[in-house]
Amino acid sequence: TITCFALCFRGHYAQKLLNDLMENYSSALRPVEDTDRALNVTLQITLSQIKDMDERNQVLIAYLWIRQTWYDAYLRWNKEDYDGLDVIHIPSSLVWRPDLVLYNKADDDFSGPMDTNVRLRYNGEITWDAPAITKSSCVVDVSYFPFDSQECNLTFGSWTYNGHQVDIIMGRDSGDLSDFVENVEWECHGMPATKNVIMYGCCSDPYPDITYTVLLQRRSSFYIFNLLLPCFLISFLAPLGFYLPADSGEKVSLGVTVLLALTVFQLMVAESMPPSESVPLIGKYYIATMTMVTASTSLTIFIMNIHFCGAEAKPVPHWAKVLIIDYMSKIFFVYEVGENCASASSSSSSPRPPQDEIRHQHLSSHIHANGKPGSHGSREDHGSGIPGVDTKLVRNVEYIANCFREQRATCAKGAEWKKIAKVMDRFFMWIFFIMVFLMSILIIGKKP
Repeated sequence: TITCFALCFRGHYAQKLLNDLMENYSSALRPVEDTDRALNVTLQITLSQIKDMDERNQVLIAYLWIRQTWYDAYLRWNKEDYDGLDVIHIPSSLVWRPDLVLYNKADDDFSGPMDTNVRLRYNGEITWDAPAITKSSCVVDVSYFPFDSQECNLTFGSWTYNGHQVDIIMGRDSGDLSDFVENVEWECHGMPATKNVIMYGCCSDPYPDITYTVLLQRRSSFYIFNLLLPCFLISFLAPLGFYLPADSGEKVSLGVTVLLALTVFQLMVAESMPPSESVPLIGKYYIATMTMVTASTSLTIFIMNIHFCGAEAKPVPHWAKVLIIDYMSKIFFVYEVGENCASASSSSSSPRPPQDEIRHQHLSSHIHANGKPGSHGSREDHGSGIPGVDTKLVRNVEYIANCFREQRATCAKGAEWKKIAKVMDRFFMWIFFIMVFLMSILIIGKKP
């Protein structure tokens, strides 16, 4: 009962104090006794959460706790006259408030912080704590995306009062991050504060402001696994197109499919990035990979033309035989000439048996010595060891043998062109593998 009576009695003094303070008080005027003196306002910002970073529109959405402290010369009392009451909480709309605004605000709603209560002490000190969700403009540099770091400024200052009327003082050298809620995409590495005094062209008076710089570092794990790693794996398919057999008919289709897949990923990156002259690091990687895939597809078409050289093709030049067939084929472990023509080519280079050579000489001498079949030379055939040989039959056999030799020569020539195409396939395959590896190393090496 005694406690309840004491609280009720204290409440009576609080009501009496509020009535006495507001009797002749006006919240429209700056609460200073000397109008030539500046009113000091202490500003302190607590960053609670990074709600969103819109890179395309270059807007930072943050949840802040804003504390403003100043002294009101007309809201003082002797606490002994009010039963030792030294602090009261009253609506902020009843007292004068500094018109501090966010200069680089990027929101259509120009309302300030919430109308929360202020804490009023007996010596005239007023503390106003208010939460606010701010949308501020931020110059986003995506040159090193997804390994980029951003610096976004939050500039607070009075909109109407100059530095001779209201002076802003930093409560701390940096923003308070003790209650910061971690963001899934961004890491906050600090929030340093600086005070600036600017002379604007419209006015001759100085205008102070306090700029808080939010230091953000992007968490790149999401983009590595969803954008970089798929591109890295897809880019390794481009060199494998050279290893695919030419007779499969899918070499060009593989290159076009890889190019389309990279184009889809490139569009995904372009949709989230702001339109600017600075190309993101991942965009450069995609462009370089797409250029490499385009070059590999073009080379594949060129090599396939070499592979399918037919009988009408010219013979392989001597320098190509020495450089590609003799040396490069051994370096890249390409030994076979061709599955269809390997046996024919090897048989054409093997020496004839002695009996076939002697029989061929006898047939040739017989044809030259006898002009037409059935002549006297036919009787000489019995003594030559080749009985009953008809000249017309011999000519037909010679024609068939010549055709067969020409066919084997044509097949051997085509096999040489196929071997050259296969050696070039292996050569460009390793060249493009090295290019993909070097591009990936350069991308990782440029990480700031």
